Amino acid sequence: MVYGIVRLINFAHGDVFMVGAFLAFYSIEKLHLPLPAVFALAAGGSAFLAVVIERVAYRPLRNAPKIAALITAIGVSLFLEYFTALHQVFGPNYYAFPRPFQVVSREIGGITVTNIQWIILLATLASLGALQYVVYRTKVGRGMRAVSHDHVTAGLMGVNVDAVIAFTFGLGAALAGVGGVLYGIAYPQINTFMGVMPGLKAFTAAVLGGIGSIPGAVLGALIMGLTETMTTAYLSSIYRDGIAFVLLIAVLLWKPTGILGKTRTEKV
Repeated sequence: MVYGIVRLINFAHGDVFMVGAFLAFYSIEKLHLPLPAVFALAAGGSAFLAVVIERVAYRPLRNAPKIAALITAIGVSLFLEYFTALHQVFGPNYYAFPRPFQVVSREIGGITVTNIQWIILLATLASLGALQYVVYRTKVGRGMRAVSHDHVTAGLMGVNVDAVIAFTFGLGAALAGVGGVLYGIAYPQINTFMGVMPGLKAFTAAVLGGIGSIPGAVLGALIMGLTETMTTAYLSSIYRDGIAFVLLIAVLLWKPTGILGKTRTEKV
């Protein structure tokens, strides 16, 4: 969403995902909140952080050369990683993420499925449905699509471009916070550098599925996940990350717009 609207690769997105995981960690460990409240706190805190980042770091560079915004995004990412690694913040150590429920597994048709996997599936479908509704059935979603098409014309038509962009950052970060909770539950160990690889893979999945296509991003993520799992099962886990990025290169060479992406025409 962010790239589709402001043409910016937000490298800090993975670190916002990390902050969401830590907010969930403290809400379970210290506050003993129920799981729905944990999701709400992680999503709200991540959204607030992303809106602040957009206002302080990205908005002043909106009309600057793209390379300046790109370097700033990398700087914000590094700042979040090393700032949160301070002992006064989260600390540099690994933390065991407490699961707020007992893990239960059941065999269905010869396949073992856990309740964690069901929660991840249901949360993904619910997030996808909510996002589709916001983008295509609400006034702010109409504004997001208008700004994505042409932010100058959208502003002339009465769309508050700054508010729409800030909302987009917040919405994407809220989903990152939800993802951070799910990641912590699935792989119960977190640290301040945990968002680097998921952030890169999230962007890779979006490019694979098609930038600007919400179902495409989900499809790209499923393809990457299956590819990594098959690589681990039949080759070696050493090649897992490499295969994912080789897949990205192949798609960019074969179909640069992604699987469900559309070619964008620009007027001269």
